[in-house]
Amino acid sequence: MERATDAVLDAFVEDATPYSGESPESLRERLEGEAMIPEDGEGVDAALDAAEPILRHSVGVSDPRCVAHLQCPPMVPGLAAEAMLTATNQSMDSWDQSPAATVLETRMVSELCDLFGYDDDGDGVFTSGGTQSNFMGLLLARDWYARERFGTDVQRSGLPHRAKALRLLCSEDAHFTARQAASHLGLGENAVVTVETDEKRRMSPDALDRTLAELRERELLPFALVGTAGTTDFGSIDPLDELADRAEEHGLWFHVDAAYGGALALSDRRSDLLAGIDRADSVAVDFHKLFYQPISCGAFLLRDGSRYELIAQNASYLNPEGDSAPNLVAKSVQTTRRFDALKPFVAFRALGRRGLAELVDGTIDLAEEVATLLATDSAFELVAEPTLNAVVFRYRPDDLDATDERVGWINEAIRESLLREGEAVVARTEVDDVGALKFTLLNPRTTLSDVAAVLDRVERRGDSLRAVSPGVER
Repeated sequence: MERATDAVLDAFVEDATPYSGESPESLRERLEGEAMIPEDGEGVDAALDAAEPILRHSVGVSDPRCVAHLQCPPMVPGLAAEAMLTATNQSMDSWDQSPAATVLETRMVSELCDLFGYDDDGDGVFTSGGTQSNFMGLLLARDWYARERFGTDVQRSGLPHRAKALRLLCSEDAHFTARQAASHLGLGENAVVTVETDEKRRMSPDALDRTLAELRERELLPFALVGTAGTTDFGSIDPLDELADRAEEHGLWFHVDAAYGGALALSDRRSDLLAGIDRADSVAVDFHKLFYQPISCGAFLLRDGSRYELIAQNASYLNPEGDSAPNLVAKSVQTTRRFDALKPFVAFRALGRRGLAELVDGTIDLAEEVATLLATDSAFELVAEPTLNAVVFRYRPDDLDATDERVGWINEAIRESLLREGEAVVARTEVDDVGALKFTLLNPRTTLSDVAAVLDRVERRGDSLRAVSPGVER
């Protein structure tokens, strides 16, 4: 364990970089001669010798210039808890495998329900992250609607014939897991109906009203509405209270994907952005984003915990019917499940709600400063004002027309160049079919000076690439 810790410190503290710059091809060549399953073992020391180079060619998520994805730098208390829970190897599928862990997770879920405004009927379970939590929300929504509308127990009888008419609604900027869940649930991606967003990239209630009316006219059956509290690209937060009104009026299950923005609930300054989340039937929360815990760590919360009965299963060796032990397996789509609740428990005990809120608020303050910097620099185009800590922009000097086809090419080439040279890890996206760059400023250690230094590199790369970009007359 000490040797592994030293290897991590060497790779990510002593010789820290955002990335080594190695290409996929060179990494394959480096590993080509390494035996994955050797006939005979070499011992722990030799095995760690083989593993250390992997660390050196990993993305340095704690480096201030690693500003690409929703991949947070994990805090030290979370890393310590990760070692503890991994070593004890508790599986959360039965009481006799995880006695203290079961009680702690139950207590942590209760506190989370309080944090998000649920009353005593609320319940929840830890998950691998937003994808699983969103899937569970839509799974329960489908089965609840089938029971309420058709009297069908989907778990035992399968989908009713009219399931082909089921539709779920989300904004056009919602996470792709809405489509993925619809596919996995046997509804098909075509069951997802996207709703237009407003100028702040939030779902438009007026557009939602029009969409619901159109679906009714076509005799389709909307059953679930997904609100997003923090879109991946823009950090936009849908008007949750207004969406809750529509869900209530039309008899829809209201699920909120707060995988990104859920941490705002900690903040005295910004928690009002989540107004209405307490009215959601279910909520997805991730701890491996703005709560700064190691992957994987998420939670799925349910306003009416009795609805877990829709997916409950009993096994004689785990949770036989009539068993009084507090077994959690009936609330999850996983059987073997990690004791991930220990990580936020240790983190909250170490920093408290206020300490974690300061980290969250600090990164959003930084994003606002970066947006101001971009808006006043003629070399850049600020694509959208940030809500959370995602800042979308383009290298586009004033004399480069927004409709110029080279804009997307140049920005993608800038990103690739910075990654290849190991200078910065920046994200990419498309806005209105034109390539753009994105800073996801999750790292509390990143400063405005760090970001300004990255922008200087972006501008220099962009200036050089303009001279060689396609379509330039020689």
